[in-house]
Formats: sequence, structure tokens, C-alpha cells
Amino acid sequence: MSERRELYRSPTGDCWFLGREPTSGAAFVIHQPNGPGGSQLSHVELGAFLVSGKSDRPEQQALLRLIGTLVDVPPYANRA
Repeated sequence: MSERRELYRSPTGDCWFLGREPTSGAAFVIHQPNGPGGSQLSHVELGAFLVSGKSDRPEQQALLRLIGTLVDVPPYANRA
């Protein structure tokens, strides 16, 4: 079973999760359509997810924000 963290939930009820396979460490995006959609879960490789469609989709922006939180940025030094 993969581990997952919710990235984004659309107003229509679709959900996107960041998933990771515990044994291999492989990361991917899981799309869970809303109930009425009737579709099954889909797993998408991270790179493919980020280049698919328009780059301003809220679920893509949520993944980029999460990735940004992983960067430890030291405070800027005083500049002369």
C-alpha cells in the first residue's frame, strides 16, 4: 500500500495526492475523481504530471508549493 498526502481538493470533489511507494521510495501523483465521475484512481509520474496540460492548474501549483517547502533557505545576509 502506498503512502499519500493530499495536495488539492477541487470544488467538484476531485482529489489529488502525492503518493510514495514505501518499498521503493518512488513518488507519484494520485488522482481520485469525485463520486459521480465514476472513474478509478490514476497514478501519474511527477514529471509527467507537471508537464501535462496548463501549468497554472491548481493541483499542479499545490504540488509546486509542497516541493518548495522542502527547500531550507537560510536568511539573507545583510548586504552593503
